[in-house]
Amino acid sequence: MATDTNAALQEELLRRARARAADRAAAPLPRADRPTGPAPLTRAQRRMWLMDRLGQGGAQYSVPFATRLHGPLDLDALGAALTALVGRHEILRTRYGREGEEPHQVALPAPAAVAVDLVECPDDGAAALTEEARRPFDLAAGTVPRALVLRHGPEDHTVLVTFHHIAIDGASLQTVAEELAALYGAAVDGSAPALPAPPQYADFARREHSAASGASDGLAHWTRRLTGATPPPLPRPVTAPAEVRERPAATGATAIDAQVLTALRELGRERRATVFTVGLAAAFAALHRLTGELDLVIGCAATHREGQAMRGLVGLCVNTLPIRVDLSGDPEFATLVERVRDALLEAQQHRDVPFDLVLEQLGAAARGADGSSLVRVSWDLVGEQTALRLPGLRARAVDVGVAEAKFDLTFGLLDAAAPQSLVQYGRAALDEEAGGELDTSFAALLTAVAVDPALRLSALPGRPARPRASGHPAQARLAAHPDVADVYVAAPAGGPVLAYAVLNRTGGPSPVQLRAHLRGALAPELVPAAVMLLDEMPRTTEGAVDTARLPTAAVPAAPKSPRLEAVTEAFAGLLGRRPAPDEDFFSLGGHSLAAVQLAERLRSALALPLVGLDIMQTRTPRAVAALLDGRAADRATAVATASTTARPHRVREGTVLVTGGTGGVGAFVLRELAARGRPVLALARPESAHLVSGDGVEVVEGDLGDLDGLRAAVARADAVIHAACTFTRPDVDVAAMEAMVDAWNGGPFVFVSSVDAYGQPAKARVAEESPSREELSAYGRAKTACERILLAAAGTGGRGGASAVRSPIVWGAHDRLRDQLRWGATGLLYQAALKGDPVTLPAPGTGGHEWYGAPWVHAAALARAVTSCLDAPVHGVANAVSGHVAWSDLTAELIALLGSDSSVTFTDEVHRDLDHRWHYRADRLAPALRPEPGEELHAVLASMIGDPQR
Repeated sequence: MATDTNAALQEELLRRARARAADRAAAPLPRADRPTGPAPLTRAQRRMWLMDRLGQGGAQYSVPFATRLHGPLDLDALGAALTALVGRHEILRTRYGREGEEPHQVALPAPAAVAVDLVECPDDGAAALTEEARRPFDLAAGTVPRALVLRHGPEDHTVLVTFHHIAIDGASLQTVAEELAALYGAAVDGSAPALPAPPQYADFARREHSAASGASDGLAHWTRRLTGATPPPLPRPVTAPAEVRERPAATGATAIDAQVLTALRELGRERRATVFTVGLAAAFAALHRLTGELDLVIGCAATHREGQAMRGLVGLCVNTLPIRVDLSGDPEFATLVERVRDALLEAQQHRDVPFDLVLEQLGAAARGADGSSLVRVSWDLVGEQTALRLPGLRARAVDVGVAEAKFDLTFGLLDAAAPQSLVQYGRAALDEEAGGELDTSFAALLTAVAVDPALRLSALPGRPARPRASGHPAQARLAAHPDVADVYVAAPAGGPVLAYAVLNRTGGPSPVQLRAHLRGALAPELVPAAVMLLDEMPRTTEGAVDTARLPTAAVPAAPKSPRLEAVTEAFAGLLGRRPAPDEDFFSLGGHSLAAVQLAERLRSALALPLVGLDIMQTRTPRAVAALLDGRAADRATAVATASTTARPHRVREGTVLVTGGTGGVGAFVLRELAARGRPVLALARPESAHLVSGDGVEVVEGDLGDLDGLRAAVARADAVIHAACTFTRPDVDVAAMEAMVDAWNGGPFVFVSSVDAYGQPAKARVAEESPSREELSAYGRAKTACERILLAAAGTGGRGGASAVRSPIVWGAHDRLRDQLRWGATGLLYQAALKGDPVTLPAPGTGGHEWYGAPWVHAAALARAVTSCLDAPVHGVANAVSGHVAWSDLTAELIALLGSDSSVTFTDEVHRDLDHRWHYRADRLAPALRPEPGEELHAVLASMIGDPQR
């Protein structure tokens, strides 16, 4: 007993000693002359903050620092070391806010302890490490690093510390590793670490902010240097690759002989250049081989770390240098090294000018015609990975990939005992076949120039770029496509633009896909009316295209398009006068109800999918006709594909009937069911059937007005998710529910209802299944009636359980939901912010109500909640709500995301569109509604807004 007591006492004394040591190692007392309070962001930080606000930061700005450790790891000491590290460096416990339009950073108090999560992991834990590294940070709450320890065995661990790039760079990581080792050793021994007080990043940010006004000479240099430069045209994929959201980037590494690296260093010495410069020259050569361009810009990182005052500084102290090089004259590689050396030396003389200031100075010239950034290609020389070398343990660095790319294309060279060439590219920016070839050819290029620096660019490895097409811009775009072997674009005066293409492989892109590729890169008026695929291009004996032998396309001239004429007639019939092709729907006296009526007329006349929100978004006859043309082409492709595939006549066991699959909510439900492996029977109009077809989905044609078709579809399914709604015809909605319930003979039935069914509750907090209270809208009354029909039939006649899931405003990355944001219940705020108009909101307390705002749910969360009811029906009413946002907070988000200068005032009057003041509890479906990464309010709004002019 005495021994146990003594051991416990020794352990407690050691714990206290560690705590005292951690306290002594924490942040030093600030100097009396140090400014306090919020500090400005550096330009590098500002860019990351803006990307985060736009919802585009993602995992690409996570900095995972992982090490495999063998030996006795003291987890308490590790936690104490991390706590002391965060205490020493304010930047590691800083939150980011905004005052007006200017962002700022504020250091938070040092935490009492930094949590270290321990997880048992029998394998190498690669998936767990990647998942942890990809978890987003909330910059507004702070960027305290996250620590995860995987235990593979008693003395075998992987330690992952994840930072946000806004708080750290590569040089900082080395400082962090050294300090953590010292702090860990001190914690183990119970002693005080011998570490000097570090400089603080906020002081560096203030110095940069003060010096910005003196950057005029440097800005003038960069403006002169980059005038006329354009982004290199990378061969883009025709369509987004599979799983591009889950894996947006690809990285290739190819081993090269160690002698190659030695030879490259020797070449550098001969040309008074470093191996960094030689590698950069190789990147320019590879980019030239890929694009054929002779005037290229590649970005590389430069550091602001100079002088004793910066020693030990943790923070983001890097700047991007845009290096512009002339590759004309087919120079020898050794000559190219000299050109790159001179350009790099010149750039380094002005490296103190923040790159974001340069971009602001250049304005629109900093981007290509297709919106691509001037610096879309970068270069880096990479050293051995930093490892966390704790005393008493053996350490090995672990690479944790987050599958994201900061640039469209990055070349790299691993400067290590086992050197490698590196190529990383965004899968949406560079065709995967071209990316794979580039990975191999870059290694071959490095080897070739190491052996013979006198090789000219034209003789270097790499797929030669196709000659740039002359003539119409669409011809140049198609010629650069990796699957197009030959192309010609005819643009006759007064007639439609037609494109003719020869593919270099069977099974290549369809004409619709090629037009979509062009629509993503060219102005609408430059996109051909049709793309025709030929077996070979007809040519004269001289080799020119024989235009007389080109087939003609059944594409009418735009001014006399049958769809444009039909759309114009529909506008005239509804609005009372014939509009010009580009006259605005609203200027003609149109309104929301007229938009619905116009869409119904055109949908019936042309048998193509169209809704009122399409009219309000496109607004002109020409734009509506173009939208319908695109949908007709999409349907034709889908029909042609479907005709070669036999469809089953019997549904699979467990099939779920889904109505409303072409809408925003239905699309997310279909996606969730696919993830669960459930077979689907999707109800859709004939003209919209292609929008829901896919693997595991059988389409049954019909709509809510076809009651016999509804009964037949329900009878074939084992479960029902009813998400369709007319919105404007409650009698049709109720009749449809009656028909579906009549045919329902087993399995669960889930109805996507609305919180409008509650009407005007007396209390501000609304519990699930609270009784409806007048006044109900016609829409809410129809939802209540449908719920009553469904719930009364549940459990009778062999029927299963029923769930009425009441949802509020639904937000998510889908065109229909984007339209709801822009033109629906929140359209008043969105349109005002978009135009920069003043926004007037009801003041808290108006009418005796303390809060005005909206409940909302993320479409993916709603889909999870709805599908969960298939396995566990709620046998009644449940709410599906992600959160509630005040009108003032929503307006602030919209103003920020749209870059608006709208002012906000408060009044004691309440606009009818803003007269909402209820909070709805959502307890029954809470587990399914728990938000996943990217489902917070700001992220979903950013994903929906995108290009506000769309």
